Amino acid sequence: MIDDDDSDPKIVTSPLTNRSFSRDGVTVEVHIYRLEHDEKWTLEVVDGENNSIVWDGEFDTDGDAHDEFLRTVETEGVDGILRDPARPN
Repeated sequence: MIDDDDSDPKIVTSPLTNRSFSRDGVTVEVHIYRLEHDEKWTLEVVDGENNSIVWDGEFDTDGDAHDEFLRTVETEGVDGILRDPARPN
C-alpha cells in the first residue's frame, strides 16, 4: 500500500491562534483552525495537562471564534472553560 500524503487534509491555522494565553494564574493554548477546503473555523482550548476543549459548532470567521473565546473568558474565566461539570470543585 502506498502512503499518499496528499490525501491527508491540510489544516489552516488562523493568525489569531494564541499559543499561550494567561489570565488569573491559568495558562492555556488557544487554537483556531479549519481544514483547507472548509470555510468554517474551529475553536479549541488546551490546558497545561493537554486536556482539550473544543467548542460545539463552528464559526464563520476566525475573528468570530477569537471573539467567542474572549467573551467566554470574560463571563466564565479561563478556569470556567476548563472546569469539568462532573468534577467537584
